[in-house]
Amino acid sequence: MPTFVYMTRCDGCGHCVDICPSDIMHIDKTYRRAYNIEPNMCWECYSCVKICPQNAIDCRGYADFAPLGHSVRALREEEKGTISWKLKFRDGRQKDFVSPIRTTPWGSIKSPSDYEVPNPDAIKAQELAHEPEALNVDKLPALTPDQLKQGMV
Repeated sequence: MPTFVYMTRCDGCGHCVDICPSDIMHIDKTYRRAYNIEPNMCWECYSCVKICPQNAIDCRGYADFAPLGHSVRALREEEKGTISWKLKFRDGRQKDFVSPIRTTPWGSIKSPSDYEVPNPDAIKAQELAHEPEALNVDKLPALTPDQLKQGMV
């Protein structure tokens, strides 16, 4: 289910806009608050929910784990290094799930413009640009043409 924004909590920081892979989170120019411009196109990755420092973005759960009348709350706790999910059912029961944050700190990944431009011969290589260095290896294992099986058996 798509995400939605509680306008009273949102401070318009724009983290959700920066992280949204489908580019559907936008900042309203009048009210300076985030909103989902196309809920039907939401990938449901919950990146915006997890990154929001104000916990202003929420999501609707699926009926298989949270039936009608429920609420799902995601909370990113940087100091604990966790993301917790809180499900509250209509009958008052509550389920809590906690997962470690496995992402790198905000702004710690180098921009592509910070790397050297690959040489023209790199287009013929099997590796992606800067792949061995980024993986902290000297060379990636690769098959030679004589190791490849030719034709169908």
